[in-house]
Amino acid sequence: MIRNPDQTRVKILSKSGILFNTRGYKATSISDITEATGYTKGAIYRHFGNKGNLEKETLSYLSSRMFEILRGQIKGASTAGDKLRAIIRYFESYIAKPEVKGGCPLMNAAIEADDANPTLRREAVKILDVLHDSIVHILKNGVRFKQIKKETDMDYFATIVIASLEGAIMMSKLRGNNRDIKRVIRHLEREISHIET
Repeated sequence: MIRNPDQTRVKILSKSGILFNTRGYKATSISDITEATGYTKGAIYRHFGNKGNLEKETLSYLSSRMFEILRGQIKGASTAGDKLRAIIRYFESYIAKPEVKGGCPLMNAAIEADDANPTLRREAVKILDVLHDSIVHILKNGVRFKQIKKETDMDYFATIVIASLEGAIMMSKLRGNNRDIKRVIRHLEREISHIET
């Protein structure tokens, strides 16, 4: 039977994603991945070269799944304020129904992406920058279409939104309930209404 290399890669990324996101990048071995995928160590290395590349590509794969769904929700909103609300509601839903088992892949990778794993750290920063830049882009368009106050400090606002959401996800995950994320959502919704025209 001939295997499709693209399907093989997606299966490895998908199964690795669950393991890395629930057990951690350091704690997940190649043996764990071979067991989960049914592929040999050689097959995994043939596709990814080494564990570091697999970790990086898995994080990219997980975040692309997250951004694809998030983009759809943003696109469905008509104003800049509603697009920002779509982002915060998406993160709220991540507590109850995460796209990937184990929670937010960005936060999980960021926790492990210290100086000992610069490749994973660079990938996590890239994802963080995409999220930050997306929020700034929404704000800029909002100013252009007179939906957002022009004096809004866009970089500041994007940082506050991301830090608040990721912190609330961590707190809600630790406590095993969604009270913290709900409080942060209420706060961010008020902040959004303050910058709308």
